[in-house]
Amino acid sequence: MKLLVFSLFSSLLAFGQRPETDIWLFKLEKKEGKYLYTNPLNITNRAGYDNQPTFSLDSKSILYVVIDSTKQADIYQYNISKKTAINLTKSQVSEYSPTIIPSGLGFSSVVVEKDSSQRVWQFNLDGTFKGIVHEGTDSIGYHTWLNSDTLMYYKLTEPHSLRVLYLKTNIDVWICNHPTRAFKKIGNSSNFMYAIKDSISTQFRIYNPALRESSFYATYPSINEDFIWHPDLGIIKSEGSDLMRYNEQTKAWDVLFSFSNLGVKKITRFVFDSKTKQLAIVSNL
Repeated sequence: MKLLVFSLFSSLLAFGQRPETDIWLFKLEKKEGKYLYTNPLNITNRAGYDNQPTFSLDSKSILYVVIDSTKQADIYQYNISKKTAINLTKSQVSEYSPTIIPSGLGFSSVVVEKDSSQRVWQFNLDGTFKGIVHEGTDSIGYHTWLNSDTLMYYKLTEPHSLRVLYLKTNIDVWICNHPTRAFKKIGNSSNFMYAIKDSISTQFRIYNPALRESSFYATYPSINEDFIWHPDLGIIKSEGSDLMRYNEQTKAWDVLFSFSNLGVKKITRFVFDSKTKQLAIVSNL
């Protein structure tokens, strides 16, 4: 198990080496059918690792991961109106990838436990522990929810794989090998988008769980792993200091936003709030 932990979190945990990252917050507005960003604010602006942001359902706060000098990863909450942050979890284990659960009454997180197991834990909104989502499922790197009973996750197999776990039946379905760390549900449907990477490119695909069928959607000549599915704009991915949107009509990737003027060189994660009024990006320094 420790070998699997090293393979995913080596840049975070091994020998104290971890990337310097900051989280930027922007307001968004739509004019003449085009989104524009305003009010850029570096909400972390410190040395160290601040990463993996997600908005609360009410869009009033952001959950994110902080690794400080103790090398401990905790989930923090940033209050957008007050511009203040608090440590929610304050635990003796390391929590990553905070994800709001479908009910909105809490959040889940990939936790590196004391014995190096990596499972998904569930927390209440105040950061108190609620339970382990599935005791028997270990070696989890990343996760998302398709619904309250269905967990999609990145498993640290060799090679790494993407799987869907049906919690009520304990059925675990293999989707692909060599996935990216991003995979997203498409709107209110049961379909989801995932991507497979090789040495030079990334292929985006749509999976239909009811039919257990996968279909090609798009490709990009880069192995940058981060993308989202937006209900209005479709698939958006990061590339350098830009966010790129795939145009289904032209089959081309267009620049949606560029942040080079802010000194951002590499966007590794990004997220919109539920009403597309705010955007948070992670800048690797």
